[in-house]
Amino acid sequence: MSSALFVVSEEGYWGEECVEPLEALSEAGLEITVATPSGNPPKVDERSIDPDEVGEETAEHVREVHENDERLNDPIPTAQAEAEGYDAVVFPGGHGAEWDVNQDSDARRLLREAVAGDDGKALVVCHAVGILAFARDRQGAFIVNGRNITGFPNEWEEGIVDENDLMPSGRKLPYWVEDEVKAAGANWDAELDADTSVTVDGDLLTARGPGSSSAAAETLLSELGE
Repeated sequence: MSSALFVVSEEGYWGEECVEPLEALSEAGLEITVATPSGNPPKVDERSIDPDEVGEETAEHVREVHENDERLNDPIPTAQAEAEGYDAVVFPGGHGAEWDVNQDSDARRLLREAVAGDDGKALVVCHAVGILAFARDRQGAFIVNGRNITGFPNEWEEGIVDENDLMPSGRKLPYWVEDEVKAAGANWDAELDADTSVTVDGDLLTARGPGSSSAAAETLLSELGE
């Protein structure tokens, strides 16, 4: 049986970006394990379950999965996970990933192991794409250097933070994903004129944001031959 590891933020994952791939891969028969940096259950970004933000149907469904899915409620610590045990490692986005997953040495190790192996794949979504600004290969080079990448664009971030980079919650955004990933050598194209944006570069798949969650899951399944 094929399997996937989901590395999910305890600081606030974006509901649709986790739930869409989680359910799509589960329905395709993959065995799913969830990991978080500390092993505590992940937290969902409240904006991603706000009916005014995402619609009543999506908000209700994400909340139900978040509260009741046993895998989300009983994660393992990233330190105990090994990418070679899975066919794919998935990093859902959400601003929260900037504070924990992207900064977690074991999450970066899992990404490195997934793209360095013979058969593994990594899917990185939205703000989790920021992990590519910090993840290096075994030779010390940025994993993202020279790769084609999509992710959460500056143009969208401008509509969320204020002139001091403060989020609506009052918390300061530590960095802008597009800026940091480009600085690490990525070939960045968020395809702003397209409805969805999913980029495949070898074993590394990236997706732009919530609206690309379903397409990202479908692309990953195709790459896995499922």
